[in-house]
Amino acid sequence: MATGKSCSRWFAPVVALLMVFSLSGCFDKEGDQRKAFVDFLQNTAMRSGERLPTLTADQKKQFGPFVSDYAILYGYSQQVNQAMDSGLRPVVDSVNAIRVPQDYMTQREPLRQANGSLGVLAQQLQNAKLQADAAHGALKQADDLKPVFDQVYKKVVTVPADALQPLIPAAQIFTQQLVQVGDYIAQQGEQVSFVANGIQFPTSQQASQYKR
Repeated sequence: MATGKSCSRWFAPVVALLMVFSLSGCFDKEGDQRKAFVDFLQNTAMRSGERLPTLTADQKKQFGPFVSDYAILYGYSQQVNQAMDSGLRPVVDSVNAIRVPQDYMTQREPLRQANGSLGVLAQQLQNAKLQADAAHGALKQADDLKPVFDQVYKKVVTVPADALQPLIPAAQIFTQQLVQVGDYIAQQGEQVSFVANGIQFPTSQQASQYKR
C-alpha cells in the first residue's frame, strides 16, 4: 500500500513535467504568432501604400502580443495622414484653385489661414515622430522579427518624416509669396485690368513688381 510520502514523491515529477509541457506550448504559440506577424510585415505592410491596413479581429488573434508592435507603425501612419489632410491639403487645394490673376485675390485669405496651419502641422509631425521613435527604441524583439520590423519602420516612419521635414518650411514660404501677390493686386485697386485671363498694369514699374 502506497503511503502519502510515496504519492508525493511521484506527484512532484508529474507536476514538473506538466509545467514543462505547458511552457513549451506557450513558447510554440508565441513563435507561431511571431512568424505570422513577420509574414504580415513582409507581404502586406511593406507593400502597402501611404495608409497601412487596419488589423482584422483574426489578425489580432494571430499576432497576439505583437499587435502592440504594429500599433507603433499604424499609430504614426494615422497621425501623419490626419495631420496632412487637415494641414497640407487646404494648401494644395488653394494653390490648384489659382488659374487666373484674379484668383490670387480670392485665394489669399484661404492661403493665409493655411499658412498658419502649416506651423501647427510641423509641430504635429515632429511630436508623432518623437513618440514613434521612443516606442520603437523600447521594443525588445527576437532576431527573426527585429530586422523585418526595422525595415517596415524605415518605410513607414523614417523615410516619410525625412521627406516632410524640408517640405513644410518650403510650403510656408510659397504660400506667403502667393498671399503677397494677392495683396499687391488688391492694393492697386482699379488701376489694374484683367483681360483674357491676364492682368494689365498702367506702368511698367507696377508690372515688374507683380512679376517678382
